[in-house]
Amino acid sequence: MAFLPSVNRPPAQPDPPAAPHSESPRRPTVLGLHGRQWMVVAVVVGCCYLAMTFAALAGAWTTLHREPTAAEMKRAAAAEVARRWQTWPAQRIFPERLPYTTGGGHSEYASLQGISSATACDTTAADAEISAVLRRHGCRAVLRATYADQLQGVVVTVGVVAFADPFQADRALRELPAATLPDRSRGVRPALRAAAFPGTAAARFTDAARQDRSSDRGGPYVVLTTSGQADGRPAAAITKNRPGNPFALAPQLGRRIAKTLSTQALPDCSSREWRC
Repeated sequence: MAFLPSVNRPPAQPDPPAAPHSESPRRPTVLGLHGRQWMVVAVVVGCCYLAMTFAALAGAWTTLHREPTAAEMKRAAAAEVARRWQTWPAQRIFPERLPYTTGGGHSEYASLQGISSATACDTTAADAEISAVLRRHGCRAVLRATYADQLQGVVVTVGVVAFADPFQADRALRELPAATLPDRSRGVRPALRAAAFPGTAAARFTDAARQDRSSDRGGPYVVLTTSGQADGRPAAAITKNRPGNPFALAPQLGRRIAKTLSTQALPDCSSREWRC
């Protein structure tokens, strides 16, 4: 049997000691969430805001393009009536001719003599007793014009008093003082002031010539009238009452103007005149 020569082997080296186990570094957190988690939260919140924005835009578009409700139409119509004293031309408020009926039942026309440029709610428009009531209830303006009857023997100054709403106008109408004649040389008072226009049938119509007055209301407007004779004779010169009622046309003119101003029209939301 053959023997292999022995080989000197180096002694076995012991295994190197194992390196101690190192823990992975901890990631910072805010309110218990890591950076990537906060990124997810931010994306979700952004999507929510974006969805809400689109929903709001869609709601606004729908609101702007929907048909107005009956209540909105009613409010728009009332608001348009209350602005007519500003938006309508003066000739539309005071037409060139207005019909009236005489005591005998005949139809005649009163003709416009002139329109006053003054609109203040003070004593330039009415006597102090009346102007104080108008201002107390929120008078916005007093528009005046004078008409003459068909025979141009009687003249009538019509005053349109504008208020914010019908309630204020009604309270003012109810508080107007009664007409008295303490001094016939000053005409009937307190009343709307007469508006004279040179070169017309109303050229001589002054406050002293006022012999009658009336008041009416249409919506947010109180309509006052004062009337007398075209020759300008003062009330003190009238010793006998004329037969019939020579000033019966005055309340008719006032009522017609009040009705025209206060009649609501069908709203037209596409027109600049309307605010639907």
